[in-house]
Amino acid sequence: MKTIRIGTRKSKLAVWQADYVANLLESDGFTTEKVLIETKGDKIQDVAIAKIGSKGVFTEELEAMLESGEVDIAVHSAKDLQSSLPGGFEIIAFSERAFIEDVIVSEKAIDLTSKSLVLGTSSTRRIAALKHFYPHIQTVDMRGNLQTRIAKMQSGVCDGLVLAHAGVHRMNYDHLIKVKLPVSEFIPPVGQGCIAVEAHQNLDTDKKSHIYHKVNNAVVEKQLRAERAYLKKLEGGCSIPVFAFATMSEDKILLKGGIFSLDGKIRIIHEVTGSNSEEVGISLADHVLGNGGLEVLREIKKRLG
Repeated sequence: MKTIRIGTRKSKLAVWQADYVANLLESDGFTTEKVLIETKGDKIQDVAIAKIGSKGVFTEELEAMLESGEVDIAVHSAKDLQSSLPGGFEIIAFSERAFIEDVIVSEKAIDLTSKSLVLGTSSTRRIAALKHFYPHIQTVDMRGNLQTRIAKMQSGVCDGLVLAHAGVHRMNYDHLIKVKLPVSEFIPPVGQGCIAVEAHQNLDTDKKSHIYHKVNNAVVEKQLRAERAYLKKLEGGCSIPVFAFATMSEDKILLKGGIFSLDGKIRIIHEVTGSNSEEVGISLADHVLGNGGLEVLREIKKRLG
């Protein structure tokens, strides 16, 4: 019986995701072994991700283990993966997609019209969206795993946290959800709600084939490849407030996305329909860049250094 070694970060959510993939593989007759590691993004908790640098913050160390053969696959939140993987690496499977929206969690009632409301988030996209739709709301930078952030909230650092519904649900914090933010305003980042399996080209082809067939969801793969093609063309990462979400209508992909300026004053948004994931993603990016997005992107990169 073959063993598949799964590399993952140490957070409870990351381990949950690795266990999810492991259970699928074990149902196909494989044995699995988890290898836990801390990434740069896990170790540096007192600096915003945008300041660390957005490329490989949560993946670099895992990719080194993939290349050396210490692990066969790495399991990630798809939204944490940089838009362009290093040479020799590829995403070999996309899981079924869970809840895609953002939510506000809190132990108290949340009134979005309150001028004294303070919400915690480290996402430039969420901060920009809040500034755009709810400019009176204050935000405070909030890093760390889900449990750490909730503990900070409980200590009084903020009134509530803006989080991905999928992670909140997987960690059994649904009872803390006070607001489900509308996807029409808070379009999610590329990949939110999906688990991605990354591998190096040296991975045994038989293992790769089995992993693909047991874990991959063909519809989600088509959607995510469109979203990631958009992100790649914009050279976006964790520090850039871009967003894109694909849905399917029969055999057509509908991709809606855009970009915010950091201060939330500018919101460029468009949607594209097509049957080829790569073409749809690039088409959306070309439209966004050609209608003010390029200037917004340049200003963001200049400000973030």
